[in-house]
Amino acid sequence: MLSESKLHGPRVVATVHSQAGLRLAEQLGPADVDLLEIRVDALANKLAGVRRLAANANVPILLTVRHPAEGGIGNLSAATRRKLLAEFLPAAAFVDLELRSAAAMRDLIAAAKERGTRVVISDHHFHRTPTLVQMRERRARAFALGADVFKLACLACEAGAVARLLDFVAEGKAGPVAVMGMGKFGQVSRLVLACAGSTLNYGYLHRPNAPGQWEARELKALLRRLGK
Repeated sequence: MLSESKLHGPRVVATVHSQAGLRLAEQLGPADVDLLEIRVDALANKLAGVRRLAANANVPILLTVRHPAEGGIGNLSAATRRKLLAEFLPAAAFVDLELRSAAAMRDLIAAAKERGTRVVISDHHFHRTPTLVQMRERRARAFALGADVFKLACLACEAGAVARLLDFVAEGKAGPVAVMGMGKFGQVSRLVLACAGSTLNYGYLHRPNAPGQWEARELKALLRRLGK
């Protein structure tokens, strides 16, 4: 389990969302990445492999069963997502719940807190960059619902969007945030936001599952070279 101090990044999260990713994740250690995000929604037909990785991972696990409206795979029902979250929660150092789902899953948030599992409440915008006011409002709602980290992923197709995200991350006293851009300025934004204070920074292992991602081990190496 990660300590309280390690909520303050940057930490690199390798997203596992394919059979090949499962195989790669089994070989990784703390020198490679800081967390493994297991996207159970994308692996719902490969649960034997998920269970094996959950039992044997060499780095802490971030558990995600993504809502279909925010990039989830397989159009899983709320009941199925809840069941999968409950099954794998005991193996998780972090669990991710969307802002749209958090109120309906207060019991899972409470169960996570009781176990000492950190709660990431996430908000995804694939077609726009929210205004700074909207970002602040969503962050406030997330922390009111029990977030330990507020995650914001949004389109970043222009330099002004990256600047807005940097302004948001700079408001560090409001609580830990994980902020990343997608699209044209995605890779640039992810690197600079990690340096600016984004606490969880996501990369891929087998193939990207969001536009603008770095390969996770490459991102970890770049941040190490930058002294982060």
